[in-house]
Amino acid sequence: MKPRSKEFRIAVEGEEVVIHCLEEPVGGRVNAELVKRLSRLLGKRVELLSGHTSRQKRLLIKDACKSEVECVLTGE
Repeated sequence: MKPRSKEFRIAVEGEEVVIHCLEEPVGGRVNAELVKRLSRLLGKRVELLSGHTSRQKRLLIKDACKSEVECVLTGE
């Protein structure tokens, strides 16, 4: 998770997914942007499970299989 980036983008680096967000990490604004953008991108309901104040986050993507999410995140 990298806040205050110039653009919202997703990069896969090895086993990690790094998401660059536009918002500043104040008052949960980055978390809200993350959930909103991923929900739109995946077309699924996304929930933040843990990492509310950390750069490392755990997300739950409802009704999605792993391969479907991987395809969207890697752009394949």
